[in-house]
Amino acid sequence: MVEELLVAAATVASAGVVYVAAAARIVKQYERGVVLRLGRLRGEPRTPGFTMVVPAVDRLHKVNMQIVTMPVPAQEGITRDNVTVRVDAVVYFKVVDASNAIIRVEDYRFAVSQMAQTSLRSIIGKSDLDDLLSNREKLNQGLELMIDSPAVDWGVSIDRVEIKDVSLPETMKRSMARQAEADRERRARIINADAELQASKKLAEAAGVMSEQPAALQLRLLQTVVAVAAEKNSTLVLPFPVELLRFLERAQQPNEAHGTDVPQVASAPAERVASAPDEQAEGQAPTPPPSGSSDAA
Repeated sequence: MVEELLVAAATVASAGVVYVAAAARIVKQYERGVVLRLGRLRGEPRTPGFTMVVPAVDRLHKVNMQIVTMPVPAQEGITRDNVTVRVDAVVYFKVVDASNAIIRVEDYRFAVSQMAQTSLRSIIGKSDLDDLLSNREKLNQGLELMIDSPAVDWGVSIDRVEIKDVSLPETMKRSMARQAEADRERRARIINADAELQASKKLAEAAGVMSEQPAALQLRLLQTVVAVAAEKNSTLVLPFPVELLRFLERAQQPNEAHGTDVPQVASAPAERVASAPDEQAEGQAPTPPPSGSSDAA
C-alpha cells in the first residue's frame, strides 16, 4: 500500500514538473507578452518576469517594445521641378500597444517599411530640389506625419524620420557647380567694386590734403623711392617731379602776360642747317649767322 502511494506521488510530481515546464514562460524587461487562448485575446499583455500559460491552449506572443531603427531603401522619383533624384531615409519607431501590434496588423515591421517607402516617394513628388537639399527639417516632419497617421491604429508610434542622402545625376551636379561658381564670382566682383569705391574715396581725401600742402607730395615721392630701393634692384627709376612742371608753368605765365614770347632756341639753327645746302648748290657763300642768334644760342 505504501509503495503504491509512493509511486502515485512520484507520478503526480513528475506530471506537475512536466506541466510547469510546459507552461512556464519568461518575458524580458523590454518585452510584453500577448496571450491568445484558443485564438482569442486573453486579457492584458503579460508584464516582464515569470509567467505561466496553459499548454496546448494558450499561445504567448512576445512583442519587443524597444525603439527600432529601420533603414528605408533608396527611392527614385521626380521632384516638382522635374529633376530625377534618389532619396533614402531612416525611420525610428516603437510599439506602444502590444495587443494592437499583434491583432491589427500581420507584420508591423513590414507594414511600417512599406508605408515609409510610399510616403518617401510622395514627399519627393511634392517637393522642389532646393527643399530636398536645404529644407530637410520640414520634409522630415511631413514624412513623419504621413507614416504616423496609419501606424497609430497598429499600436506603433513613429519617433523620428530622417532623410539621409539625396543622390543627383552627374549633369545636375555639374550645373549646380557652375551656378555656385558664378554666384561666387558675382560676389567677388561686388566686393572688389566696393573696395575700389572705398579706395577712391580715401585717395580723393589724400589728394585734397596734398593739394593744401605741396610738400606732402614730395614726401610721398621720397617714400616711393625708398620702397623701390628696398627691393635691391640694379636700376632705379625716379618719377619726374610734378612740382618742377608747376614751376615751369608759373614761370611761363608772367611772360605771356607782358606780351613777350619765350625764345625758340632750336628753331634758328634748324633753319640755318636747312638753308646751307641750298646756298652751296647755287655757288654762293653761306651767310654768317647774326650776332644776336649766337647770343641766344
